[in-house]
Amino acid sequence: MKMIKNERFEQERALYGAKDIQLSNCIFAGLEDGESALKEGKNIEVNECLFNLRYPCWHDDRLKICNSEMTPGCRAAIWYSKHIDINSSKLNGIKALRECEDIRIVDCKIDSSEFGWFSHNIQMLDSQVESEYFMLHGNQLNFKNINFKGKYSFQYITDSVFEDCIFDTKDAFWHAKNVIVRNSVIKGEYLAWYSAGLVLDHCKIIGTQPLCYCQNLKLIDCEMIDTDLAFEKSNVDATIINEVDSIKNPASGIIKVKEIKKLILDDDNARGKVLVGA
Repeated sequence: MKMIKNERFEQERALYGAKDIQLSNCIFAGLEDGESALKEGKNIEVNECLFNLRYPCWHDDRLKICNSEMTPGCRAAIWYSKHIDINSSKLNGIKALRECEDIRIVDCKIDSSEFGWFSHNIQMLDSQVESEYFMLHGNQLNFKNINFKGKYSFQYITDSVFEDCIFDTKDAFWHAKNVIVRNSVIKGEYLAWYSAGLVLDHCKIIGTQPLCYCQNLKLIDCEMIDTDLAFEKSNVDATIINEVDSIKNPASGIIKVKEIKKLILDDDNARGKVLVGA
């Protein structure tokens, strides 16, 4: 591989179509304000580099990024790319990842609204994320030990698994299908409305009106805190290990709960059973 060290690139398409290169301690910034620096690249390794220009990594194949930073000025950094490995880096520009596949992200800090849209087969480990509309329409997501803060996360995702995560997020998992969340904390309003095949396994759920209009919802030994008006219109099989503020009109299924402050059954179509103390 060709090594490029200590260089500065500021022009448009500075390394367009590059193949088999290693970039070390390079800077992509400058008065020329160029775009698409590494577009259409193949087999590129990036180490300790700074990106402050737009659209640097579009249509790339086999890209490794390590110990590098993409600033807020690095807008829409990685699109339409595949076989990407990002390690110990900062991704700060809006829409940093979109319509990509086969991605591994480890030990990163991400501050990027609209991150990960329409992307699939993404593994993310040991990372911190701030975002809005995070991972919209993603599929085959496998996340472990992720600390997330933002709004409207994981909407319309499919076939995904999350473990040992902390999510502080509003309207999470809306319309999600075939998703498993294990040993995690989910804090926020209106959790997982209109989801199908969602499994929450030993999770702590915090916030108002969770899990409404769900199909084939399953909770395994979960804790629910400050959760009122839960399970409205949902088909649910749940075991809850603590006292719940209120449950309203579950459509069908069985909810086993340690205690409940208020059970609201004012809909003739609400046929779910709530077993207290079971």
